[in-house]
Amino acid sequence: MDSISVLNIDLFQGGKNTPYFYFSTMQNHLIVGHRYLEKAHRHDFYATILFTKGSGVHEIDFQRYDVSAGSLFFMSPGQIHSWELSDDIEGYLFFCLQDFYEMHYVNQKLRNFPFFGSVNFPRKLQLNKEELQENISLMQQLQKEYQSQNVMKNGLMLSLLSQIFIHSTRRFSRDFDNLASSASLSYFKHYQEFEAVIELYFATEKSITFYASLLNITSKHLNRITQTVVQKTATEVITERVILEAKRMLMYLDESLVEIAFRLGYEEYSYFVRVFRKTSGMTPTQFIKLYKS
Repeated sequence: MDSISVLNIDLFQGGKNTPYFYFSTMQNHLIVGHRYLEKAHRHDFYATILFTKGSGVHEIDFQRYDVSAGSLFFMSPGQIHSWELSDDIEGYLFFCLQDFYEMHYVNQKLRNFPFFGSVNFPRKLQLNKEELQENISLMQQLQKEYQSQNVMKNGLMLSLLSQIFIHSTRRFSRDFDNLASSASLSYFKHYQEFEAVIELYFATEKSITFYASLLNITSKHLNRITQTVVQKTATEVITERVILEAKRMLMYLDESLVEIAFRLGYEEYSYFVRVFRKTSGMTPTQFIKLYKS
């Protein structure tokens, strides 16, 4: 049984004539969607959230981020998130389905943006005052267009979305020097390919050799790629993806710990517990008590 609700975009549309897309101020969103947002939940869409005032904590896939003016968040479908926000919180947010964006930009995929393309990439970008004002302007233009009936409305909205995503990618590159060089950008593309095959096989395959072979590179080069992009070994990337899935399963599946360990490829439950503890700093039982309390 799934105890973590999966919210779809229709819940927030309210009869809008723009399918696959939703825009709101943070204040209105919390009022309209409060019955869905009180507990941890997941989405089946991509989400972008800009906070312009207030404070709090935003937790995404068990990673806690501080919220303040200028905090810009990106979330991919399937991620579990929750937040605790101050009463004076303000901001903007928009949701979009993959088809809405990629039907118009055939050669550009949402996963090509680093904050949507990698589970290991930070989900928060902290903007300075100038960057915050630029994003507020783009959000206000997007809000105006969303509420209009203008000709070629979707085209302009998609253009504004792309500006937000491209500017954000450049700012992430500024904050993370490893993405700045063309060589590292090539590494990031290979890293995305690595994560893509991990998604297919992480429950059954844990060895670097297996994934390096699929990517037609050596294990040494695969480690070089992961160290450059996320400062982790390839083994750490694989293990962290497995443990993230374990956490999600512990949260929303009505199965025993032994069954979950077995589904994730661990025949010995004691070994699964050791890996879980080493990766997350707590045992599966401690995790359940912490997040289900």
